[in-house]
Amino acid sequence: MAGWPWWLQAALIFIAARLVSAAIFVAAAIHQGTNPWFPPAPDYWNFITIWDGRWYQQAAENGYPSVLPVDQNGVVKENAWAFYALFPFLGRGLSAITGLGTLQSLTLIAMVAGLCAALVVYRLFREVAGRRTAMWGVVFVSTFPISPILQVPYAESLNILLLAGSLLLVVRRKYLAAIPVVVLMCFSRPTGVPFAAMLGILFLWRLWQRFGPRRSTDANLADSNGRLPSLAALLVVTGIAALAWPVIAWAATGDPAAYTKTETAWRGDSLVPFKPWFDTGRMLFGPVLGVLAPFVFTGLFVLAMISRPVRALGTELRLWCASYMGYLLVFLHPQTSTFRMLLPLFPLALGAAMLSKSKAYRGTVVVMFLLLQIVWVVWLWAWAPLPGGGDYPP
Repeated sequence: MAGWPWWLQAALIFIAARLVSAAIFVAAAIHQGTNPWFPPAPDYWNFITIWDGRWYQQAAENGYPSVLPVDQNGVVKENAWAFYALFPFLGRGLSAITGLGTLQSLTLIAMVAGLCAALVVYRLFREVAGRRTAMWGVVFVSTFPISPILQVPYAESLNILLLAGSLLLVVRRKYLAAIPVVVLMCFSRPTGVPFAAMLGILFLWRLWQRFGPRRSTDANLADSNGRLPSLAALLVVTGIAALAWPVIAWAATGDPAAYTKTETAWRGDSLVPFKPWFDTGRMLFGPVLGVLAPFVFTGLFVLAMISRPVRALGTELRLWCASYMGYLLVFLHPQTSTFRMLLPLFPLALGAAMLSKSKAYRGTVVVMFLLLQIVWVVWLWAWAPLPGGGDYPP
């Protein structure tokens, strides 16, 4: 494949990975027992439309509630406001144009967006790596244990496409051109806040390089500093777009905390920054080690960020990964869905590819990723009730 066009290579890699994931889904579906959505042993197309896919379908077909549903204690229940509007809006539009069912339209959009994301991810990786290493980065992204989510009716593939496009334009310092892409990204999934944080830090860093005591005379940097007004404009627009969805939920329901209450309905607790990590740590490791666990996790992530392969990713991609992980540490309730929430850290796949050029190393990573796909699909995607009630969401 080395002599083939880059876009064909990346597309075939992604398609091959999705066929492997489809085989895993089919095998798991055969063993799917009684569940809330359909009879046991469903076919592939039914099996991949469960979980949040049904919420996106509801948002596409029925819109968003003007009154938040509450239980007998007045606590907000799970509802469609947790799911950003771009993906269901596109599904509704495609369904109206083609006559396809909503879930079929959402699935088609997710698959096409995932394929396009693979192409954009390659172009992004080529900004900081050679052709072969960048292609291996695409292989790692396409086979990552959570990558089956890129072919189901979830908004992840659309978000990765828009996120990769936004990062590519920022790396190329085309800040004004990035504005519409970033706005769309902010309406696909809640990645706007960490993206705004990344841009804010980048803006301060450029200011320091421009006006600090040790000004650089590098011509490329001078060109970047000349675009500070454009970067500032992108930062302001991103900040506004990142807060737009909670504001829309407020305007539609009359409740200023409509979005936050809806998001926390799944965790059964109010939003307190950082606290869920310590709660989960104590649950998993006990009262002492559980308190230390979040600090150990953070320390390991910092070590990864200062490692040689990750430093080679460049300022923008490293800032994005640090900002997004910081966002998760502040707001995320760690549980089984956390694995899926790590997908926007996909630039680290390139760092993994840069770690070694050994074919044995890279091949082993792919094999381990594929095996872990089986674990993820069978353990988390296939539905099974827990002994005390509830389930483990993917």
